[in-house]
Amino acid sequence: MAAKGKENRIVITLACTECKSRNYVTTKNKKNDPDRMEQRKYCSRCRTHRPHRETK
Repeated sequence: MAAKGKENRIVITLACTECKSRNYVTTKNKKNDPDRMEQRKYCSRCRTHRPHRETK
């Protein structure tokens, strides 16, 4: 049985837009953010800050 109030949050994976490595796992509210999420985060493979986009 799922916890009450958690049904709108889903687990997503963020991948670097340059090297395509999947570096981060986070959650988002699918009602508030129906589109793909993009955040600027550090990529250890590129060794710099790059935009990371939500993957499937």
